[in-house]
This record gives sequence, C-alpha cells and structure tokens, in this order.
Amino acid sequence: MKSQEKTKHSNKLSIIWLIVVAIIAVSLLLFCQFYFGDSINSKTTFYQNTHINGVDVSGLTKKEASEKLSEELIENMDNIKLTLKNEDKTWTINGNDFELVGNFDDSLDNVLAYGKEGNIFQRKKVKEQIKNEGLIVNIPYQNLFGGIDDRLDEIISEIEKEPINPSVVFNPDSKVMFSLTSSQSGIQVDRFALDQAINEALLNDEEYIINIPFQEILPAESSDNLLENIKLRSKFSTNYSKSSDNRKSNIKLALSKFNGMIVEPEKEVSFNKTTGARSSQNGYKDAKIIFNGSYVSGMGGGVCQASTTLYNALLLADIDILQANHHSLPASYVPLSFDAMVSEGYADLIFKNNLDTPIYIKAYGTDTEAIVEIYGQPFEDEMEIKTRSELVKILPHSGDKIITDTSGKYSDKVLYKGEYYRLKYPQEGYESKGYIDYYKNGVLVEEKEIRHDHYLPQNGEIVEGSATLEEGMSLPASNVKYISPQKVTKETIENAKRKWNIA
Repeated sequence: MKSQEKTKHSNKLSIIWLIVVAIIAVSLLLFCQFYFGDSINSKTTFYQNTHINGVDVSGLTKKEASEKLSEELIENMDNIKLTLKNEDKTWTINGNDFELVGNFDDSLDNVLAYGKEGNIFQRKKVKEQIKNEGLIVNIPYQNLFGGIDDRLDEIISEIEKEPINPSVVFNPDSKVMFSLTSSQSGIQVDRFALDQAINEALLNDEEYIINIPFQEILPAESSDNLLENIKLRSKFSTNYSKSSDNRKSNIKLALSKFNGMIVEPEKEVSFNKTTGARSSQNGYKDAKIIFNGSYVSGMGGGVCQASTTLYNALLLADIDILQANHHSLPASYVPLSFDAMVSEGYADLIFKNNLDTPIYIKAYGTDTEAIVEIYGQPFEDEMEIKTRSELVKILPHSGDKIITDTSGKYSDKVLYKGEYYRLKYPQEGYESKGYIDYYKNGVLVEEKEIRHDHYLPQNGEIVEGSATLEEGMSLPASNVKYISPQKVTKETIENAKRKWNIA
C-alpha cells in the first residue's frame, strides 16, 4: 500500500517538473524572439518618426534612407534659390549652381546608432520617446551639395576687406613735412553664422533671402601718437661754396635720390644702388675726383661729399652703418675718419635702420651747403650724440720727386734742363680714429670707436725739361722750391690738429 502511494507521489512530481520546464522554455523562446528580433531589426533600421533634412526615414535601412534622401534632394534642387545681400549688393545662388555629392554616410550611421546602446529597457525607452516626440536631424549643406562653398568664397572675397591703419605721409619739401592718411575699418564675414543661415534656408524654404552676417574690424593702430613720435634725430651739413658748378650739380643730384626716403625697420640701403650709375645719361657731370692720391677729372665728381654728408647724419642719428670707406686723401669738408668714399663696383655706403620704427630722410643742397636731416622716433630724454676725431700720428711725406719730361708732355711748361714746374705739393698722411660719444644730461656715458684709418702721405712732383741748353743761353731763376722729406715735430702735430679741428 505504501509502495503504491510512493509511486503516485513520484509521478506527480515529474509532471510538475515537466510543466515548469515547458513554461521556462516557452518564456525563453518568447524572450529571445522579443530581444534578439527587436535588437537585430532596430539596429539596421531607423526608429519610427525619424526625419533627416525633412525626409521621413522611419523603418528604412541605411541604404533605403540614402536613396530616398538623394531622390528628394535631386527633385528639389532646381527649385532652390538663395539671395544673399550685403548693403546694396546682391548675389543669387540657384540649385543648378551646384551638384549633389551625397556625402552623408557618416551622418546616417550616427542617426542609425542613436539610442541603440544600453540594455533592452534603455533602448525601449529611447524608441518610445522618439516615436512620441520624433527625431529630427539636419545634415549640413557642405555634406550634401558641391559647389556652394566655392561660390560663397567668391562672394565673401567681394565683401571682406582688411582694415587700413593710418600711415605717415612724408613730404620733405613741404612746409608741413608729416601728415597722416585716414584709417579705415575692415569687414569680416561671420562664416559660421552664414553657414547656419544657409542650412536653415535649405531646410525650410526653397527661396530665401539672407542678409550676410559680418563684423567690423577696427584698425590695429591708432593715429594718436604717430606724428608725436617723429622728431628730428640729426642734421649734418658740409660746405661746397668753392666747388665748380658741375660738382655742385652732382652733389645735389645724389642727395635728391635720398630726399623723401622712408626706411622701414631692418631695411638695408645702398648708396650706390640708390644713386645709380654715374653717367651723363643719369644726369651726372664731369668734375674733380680723388684717384690714386691725386685730383683728376671724373664723371660724377662730388658724389662722395653727398655720401659723406649722409654718413655723418646717420651716425648722429645712431643708425647702423654696415659699410663705409675712407678716401686715399683726407676730405677737407669733414674731420679725419669721418669721410665716406663711394665708387661704383668696389666702395659703397650701406646702412640699416636698427630702430623699431621707420626713419625719414630729407636731403638737399643749397648754393653753399649739402644738408641731410634724419627724422624718426625721438631719443631718450636728454640723450645727445656727438662724433669725435682723434689724430693718432702724422705719417710724414717723402718730399718732392723730380720727373724729367722726356716725352714732351709738359713742353708748354718746361723745355730745358734746369726748368722746373710743380705738378703737385707733397702732403703728409695721417693715422686717425673716429668715435661716437653718447651724452646724457651733458655727461659722457659711453664712447664707441667706429673707425681706424690710414691716409697715406703723398710725394710732391716737379717736372723738369729734358732739352740741353744751347750755348750762350741762360735760364731765369726758378721760383719752384724743392721740398725735402718731412720731419714730424711738436709744431707739425699742433698744426695738423688745428687744420682738422682736433682737440
């Protein structure tokens, strides 16, 4: 009896377990169908109530959405008309001005993936929210249409302009030498705002008027202190009152090449390049020049006085000198070591504006003087620059050299032996140094040695006739006095210092 009851109880438990297993299996089957079916389907199609650029893509795959979007855009392109306005100018962009490029794969992928992460309940929540509220996505026009950006660049180039800073006008020959040009504000198109306006127009209306957004760009510099910061830094002059008309003309011509010159910071200037070839075609004339220790006629004679005058003005203005050369003979119009010989091909005067602002050069000649003025930023308070020449020693000359005129070159001066004619006097030479001295409040605060030169001594030259005096003839006493080699004495040194105005 007990055995039968035990068997019945066992069969009852088996039936219960079978029912439980069946229920679990059915539940799993329903869950898998719900979970995996929904997951697979939702990840390959767009949620209901999803719109891209106004096109409904609900339930579509990426490929289907791409095709539908392309069809809609192509269909509406011919109807697109955007009018862009800026002040009194207008530009029109039509649909036929560009082509559909359909570069929206990445955008579709992003929309398709939206809300597909997380567990089933999170995804379900997003899905319901989109179904009720909608998902609206707008792909920028740059990813849809080709050609608009190029057209916009053309339009913007007609609108935008750089601000114009006030600038100094230099008229060296005018009573008011310095004046200012007017400043002007610039215009910059707000490209981000313009793109937003175009995207909005393409979504909402086929025809749309857009006022191009822009902002005013103010000049970077103010005109307030421009003229206040231009002062006379230096002025230097040399005298040529005893020069020939041709020499004066050459000096004035060379100076005129620099008159009105504005030299920007760090710019280098060459005297030879600025003045040009010394030729009659360029307006230069024949006048005395120093060549191999002698004064001879040469085209452009006197130009070295122009370069020397400019050189000294630059030194007093504290402008960097990159190249300067001395003559073989000292120049009478400046102290020793402060001449600046120039010659085409091998000797130049080169300077560079080492200031933070431009320098302005006024250069001209009167009937008696060559004058150069340098303008620019003012010196520090109470700062003054002076130049100073130092005589290191005298280089004595070797006296006269007598030359016999065997060729008859000087036959109009001398014929016979014992007849003499002086061609030139001997000249002493000098070793000298040039300094720049800096004073503040009248006190020397710095000195710079800028030159160490040697002006070589020159022999005197006396020409004597070569013919033998005939019998019975006699020559008058010669007034040409032979000069012996020089001996340097204390008196000689003092005379040289007075001659060159050296303390």
